[in-house]
Formats: sequence, structure tokens, C-alpha cells
Amino acid sequence: MKKIILLGAPGSGKGTLAERITAKYGIPQISTGDILRQNIADGTELGKKAKAYMDKGELVPDALILDLIAGRLAQPDANDGYMLDGFPRTIAQAEALGGNLAEGGSGIDFVVYLNTPKDELIKRISGRRLCSACSKSYNVNNNEFAPSSEGVCDACGGGLIQRPDDTEAVAENRIDVYNEQTLPLVEYYRNAGLLIELDGMGPVYDKVDAMSRLIEKV
Repeated sequence: MKKIILLGAPGSGKGTLAERITAKYGIPQISTGDILRQNIADGTELGKKAKAYMDKGELVPDALILDLIAGRLAQPDANDGYMLDGFPRTIAQAEALGGNLAEGGSGIDFVVYLNTPKDELIKRISGRRLCSACSKSYNVNNNEFAPSSEGVCDACGGGLIQRPDDTEAVAENRIDVYNEQTLPLVEYYRNAGLLIELDGMGPVYDKVDAMSRLIEKV
């Protein structure tokens, strides 16, 4: 099994890296957002409970999130490993996750942290564009992910838009919240001897290669 947690601020490239690594090794990318949406769509008891909080604009309690995570990790496609993306977000969640995994005779193999400067994060987030027709994503501030023609989707010819939460002001706030709530996990996992720090700068294929070497040692 390859059991991995991926940490990184918004704009660090977690999603792109996770997509390529999970495809390469045939393991699922697991995020709390996806789990919540699926449980709500399926009408599960946990999904109904979570929706009740979300409908009131309240945060879903950690205990309920952990139950959802545990249920997802028990599914057959996670038997050979998984990558947790976007969870845990706090020390309390990390402690609870560690306890749950230990009870099941399991544990995380390692935690990868994509260390990326704040100015680069803001540049990446504010450069994001989304096709209004097919939802393919681009980044006008990165040649590796830029569209061939400005404002036009390469895949379908649709127009590219910027989401409201990808503006510079909103991006800066999102990063500040991350630094306050989630960044402490870096030292938490470093102290636990599980942290591997990767340079968030540079091409995606360099990070895929570095992470592949780590996985193949497990």
C-alpha cells in the first residue's frame, strides 16, 4: 500500500500533481470535498447529516468528516493505497486521523509538502482560467498550462473565464487562512518523521519524478 498525505497552499500545484501520481499508480485521490458531494448525492445517512450543517452555513464537524473519510478508505479501490488531498487541515484532524488509522492497524507512509513562495502562489491562482463550455483549466501565467490563443479553449473553442475566488485579493486571503490553520501540520508531520518537503517551483514533471521515487521506496 502507498498511503500518502499531500500538503500545500492553494496554488501550490497539489491538484495537478495528485492527478498525475494517482493515474500513474492506480490509487484514488481522496478529498473531503469529493466525499461530501458524493455522500450527499447518494443520500447516505452521513451525507444527510453533513448537508444539514452545510445548509445552515456551518462547518461540518471533524467527527463527521472523519467518519466520511473512514468510509471512503474502506472502499475496495483504496486497498492498494490512496492519496489524501485537502485532509487533514488542522492538527486536531491529523491527531484524530492518526488514531483512527492506528486502530485499524494502518498508518500514513509519508506526507509530501509542496513548499511554494506566497508571491508565486498568488501569481498562479490569479492566472487561472476555466473554459465556460467544457471546464478545462488553464493558467495564463504559466507557459506549461497556457492556452494556445488568449481567451480561447484549445479543446472546444469556448471562452475562458476567471472564477471570482481566483482574484489576487481573494487568493491572498485564502493563503493567509491556510498559513494560519494548515501550515502548522508541516512541523507536526516533520516531528513525526513523516514529512518530505518538495520545492513547489519548477516543472510538474520534476515533482512527479521526485514523488515517484519516494513511492517506489515504500
